Amino acid sequence: MASINHAALMDEVYRGQRHIYDLTRKYYLFGRDTLIAGMDVQPGMRVLEVACGTGRNLAKVGKAWPGARLFGLDISAEMLKSARAALGAEARLGEGDACTFDPQALLGEPAFERIVLSYSLSMIPDWEAALDHAASLLVGGGSLHVVDFGDLQGLPRPLQTLLGGWLARFHVKPRTALPAAATRIAAAHGLRLESRRGPLGYYQLHVLAANRAEA
Repeated sequence: MASINHAALMDEVYRGQRHIYDLTRKYYLFGRDTLIAGMDVQPGMRVLEVACGTGRNLAKVGKAWPGARLFGLDISAEMLKSARAALGAEARLGEGDACTFDPQALLGEPAFERIVLSYSLSMIPDWEAALDHAASLLVGGGSLHVVDFGDLQGLPRPLQTLLGGWLARFHVKPRTALPAAATRIAAAHGLRLESRRGPLGYYQLHVLAANRAEA
């Protein structure tokens, strides 16, 4: 029931917003291209973006890393309309809950070499479950790349308040506990963790990487 309610909420939020999403978000969703540049995707690798939205990031991945096999998941049917229009046959897309989706049933693949969570955990109610589920879908040698709002502590207090109020209008809540959760989930899955704090604490970037499977 919770996932159904969240899907309905996201459809309501993005039914109109999806048409201007990429135009407006480029002014305050920083760190996304830094994440993509560091993914090191080799031809044939499967790249999944959980909560892929309009498909903007997957399109960028396809251009930055030719030969990548692209997959996307989103809970919002409205956002998937934009993603399908943008990506066409370049990606396989599915509608599902980030916390519980079955990748084989939905996307035809059981696991992935690269997984992306970009400014999505701040909108997912059970965000730790979503992060844990994504970490469980990595193949040996795979990596999970996460970027989202940081603690914002380097910004002037009035700007922090203004940004917080603006984000709340779209049901966005920065996850200040994300570094601790990433540390815990990486340890639980036997993954290596590398973390970066963006300028002024505006964004945080985490890479959870699996060791290569033994031959």
